[in-house]
Amino acid sequence: MATAEAALEVHQEDAVADDDFESIDKLQQLGISAADIKKAKEGGVHTAQALLMVPKRHLAEIKGLSEAKVDKMVELARRLVPAAGWRTGTEALQARAREVIKIKTGSTAVDELLGGGFETKSLTEMFGEWRCGKTMLAHTLCVTTQLPQEEGGGSGKAAFIDTEGTFRPEIIKQIADRFGLDPEAVLGNVVVARAHTSEHQADLLISLTALMAEEACFRLLVVDSITAPFRTDYTGRGELAERQQKLNAVMAKLKKISEEFNVAVVVTNQVVSDPGGGAMFVSDPKKPVGGHVMAHASTTRLSLRKGKGEQRLIKVVASPYLAEAEASFQCSGQGITDHKD
Repeated sequence: MATAEAALEVHQEDAVADDDFESIDKLQQLGISAADIKKAKEGGVHTAQALLMVPKRHLAEIKGLSEAKVDKMVELARRLVPAAGWRTGTEALQARAREVIKIKTGSTAVDELLGGGFETKSLTEMFGEWRCGKTMLAHTLCVTTQLPQEEGGGSGKAAFIDTEGTFRPEIIKQIADRFGLDPEAVLGNVVVARAHTSEHQADLLISLTALMAEEACFRLLVVDSITAPFRTDYTGRGELAERQQKLNAVMAKLKKISEEFNVAVVVTNQVVSDPGGGAMFVSDPKKPVGGHVMAHASTTRLSLRKGKGEQRLIKVVASPYLAEAEASFQCSGQGITDHKD
């Protein structure tokens, strides 16, 4: 039996080479003091890319960093990240071919639907009612992301933010067995945190960026589910606008993480009954929580629903390049597989 540790060690050199983020520590070589770099890290900024993704006014709110220091750090970060400027469409295509990794799902039908699997540098939303396969698919990805890239994996680790108490290490071990990996090693390559509130969920993203910058071999981040704590924290009248604003900030942070560290960010989302769902020609009277905030922030949106018996259906609802289509799969104790009639 192969081990996930061995797989990661063999491919770690290639995996690190694939990571195109520049550590903020490199700014010290360009004249930024170690003390200012430490302050930036304490504020959640660990890479040169992050300096370019965060508004200057927010960077200046970090204790100990003046506007002049922020301007200098951003200016130097642009030198370290040439891709932050203009480039041709040809160069963009070459960069995607070089950097973007597809992580298989365990179902050939779903992989074909997604053009090879879940993409890194992308945020994918999966929404659907309970027992439609979202969490099982997320668990399967935690294992397949550890496979070598030539086998459809990401040669990297996984992070799992659990907001509903759904993470089950026992399932991870069973799925690892299916793919011929050492279950204990696979579990060791998954970091998990339980978030009970929307504030804690946001704080976990800050500490996770530090971990990703230090270890440089993550390829997957799962949040299951992204909207659950917001629905609990904001229940009063007049709180919807504030909830959406906070949700938008978290989604923006997730999008930046996907691009900053070249990881596939996968979030699950709950659904609610649509008052207009009973209207003529409306096939599904349920809609995902989060409204336009979720719709605009997600790169790809996938709808999951129950079929007959063990069958589950997954549909591409929105994508920059995937056609609107549907595939079927089924859940088992060893993750998701192709549906067998």
